[in-house]
Amino acid sequence: MPELDPIRDGAPDSNACEEYNALSRRRFMLWSGAATAAAFTTPLWFPRVTFARFPSSRDVIVSVFLRGACDGLTMCVPYGDAAYYTARPSANAATPGIGVPPPGSVNGCTDLNGFFGLPPGMANLYPIYQAGHLAIVHATGSTDPSRSHFDAQKFMEVGKPADPNIFTGWLGRHIASVNPADPTATVRAIGIGYQMPLTLAGSLKGVPVPDLSTYNITGSSATRTARLGSISSQYATQLDPVKTASANTLATIAAMSTVGAGSYVPPTTTFPYPPTSGTGRSTFALALKQTAALIRADIGVEAVAIDKSGWDTHSAQGVVAGTMHTNMLDLANTLRAFYEDVAIDAGRNVTIVVMSEFGRRVAQNASLGTDHGHGNVMLVIGRKINGGQVVTQWPGLGAGQLYQNLDLNVTIDFRDILAEIVNKRLENGNLANVFPGYTPTFRNIAVAG
Repeated sequence: MPELDPIRDGAPDSNACEEYNALSRRRFMLWSGAATAAAFTTPLWFPRVTFARFPSSRDVIVSVFLRGACDGLTMCVPYGDAAYYTARPSANAATPGIGVPPPGSVNGCTDLNGFFGLPPGMANLYPIYQAGHLAIVHATGSTDPSRSHFDAQKFMEVGKPADPNIFTGWLGRHIASVNPADPTATVRAIGIGYQMPLTLAGSLKGVPVPDLSTYNITGSSATRTARLGSISSQYATQLDPVKTASANTLATIAAMSTVGAGSYVPPTTTFPYPPTSGTGRSTFALALKQTAALIRADIGVEAVAIDKSGWDTHSAQGVVAGTMHTNMLDLANTLRAFYEDVAIDAGRNVTIVVMSEFGRRVAQNASLGTDHGHGNVMLVIGRKINGGQVVTQWPGLGAGQLYQNLDLNVTIDFRDILAEIVNKRLENGNLANVFPGYTPTFRNIAVAG
């Protein structure tokens, strides 16, 4: 039997399960060592870097992972399936429910195609959908039956379910299997955080960076240049891997100094980023705003991976007001600002992929939340994306249609979507290496060339 919901934490200040609270500690112990080892395998690059634009039709890809298992039935509401409101009474009903009301109702969703809708918290993505640059994939995810956050996240990030012997990420293998889009690039992949996301493990010239505006050696700025010079001279005579690691670090510092992430102001956007400083600041908005600066600086970065947590909604889910609504607002408003900033036109095409480890149970629980489920949604945004559609083979939510009689079924493997993007937008035909053991079915999600 597959693993069912882990023990819930029960703490009054958290609705997340115990396994998820422990997840970041386990990921750090297991994966940070692998990421560090991977850094030593990159070739030696001289710290004095010459920056020059290198024309490439290959997209910059931004991978956003919603950690905690977001509820896809709220993110994209199947209001046209009557069984949805049977399992989740409308939030407008006299008996409390977490069903997002249909279009035209108070707090109703925004209609997409007569069957699916965007909840109020995601409504600011609708103009991107109308422009044909947002595709929503529903009833998608990993076919592995695990309901463990830790296992499910790993399986999706490595791109091969239930394989304990694979330690590199699908996006890391992509980077390692293609020539640089810019041969002068010092950094090709960045994970926004203190450790490299497993998605990017194995990438060449990849580095974790918690804050692009402060990437440097610590200490007084007055002596920083002298100390960097001292480090360079001391380690230049050492043996590898120390010599290579030092040179790569210095080169990365030099590259980051040209980005100006701390002072970046979007030159064209008309939709503002959520606040990135002060009370109530959005760390997700800060990450994507700095990513925009990075893309506009054009230093050769091809892939960025960002995490957004807070989706483990076992109780008091709050679909039109409350926890999930607030989290969706932050997600949608940040994606909208980033889209208008760089995804429309920043000299390079940009593709954004948003996914989560699994969905939530179809039926709400007694705490007005949802427990661990199966099928989910993915969001794909970009100028070269066939948007304005909900891509799905809808399995239905009624009796006899659910996975294990509990959850939304997975009818589109998440690797179908990622593989098509890797092939058509990242110009990598070696899909057998990026997604070992899997033959994808393209879903007309992206435009080639």
